[in-house]
Amino acid sequence: MNRRYTEEQIVKILQEAQAGTRAEDLCRKYNVALNTFYRWKQKYGGMEVSDVKKLRSLEDENRRLKQMVAEQALELRAAKDLLSKNW
Repeated sequence: MNRRYTEEQIVKILQEAQAGTRAEDLCRKYNVALNTFYRWKQKYGGMEVSDVKKLRSLEDENRRLKQMVAEQALELRAAKDLLSKNW
């Protein structure tokens, strides 16, 4: 997925909005749709750049853990299949 803005840049744009710049003006300035701005605001509203880095780290860890669980489930299924055939 090719993103035009990084999470850090999005947070800085939202901070401009918190400082009083109108959403429409920011959308025009950064060439983004108003819907995109409000989606960003819903996801990243009130965050600082350090919070976004923590969020990204947690999302990466969650992705790795889900992959580990999926691999273990496959191994368990294969072992059960093998045992059921031998007995």
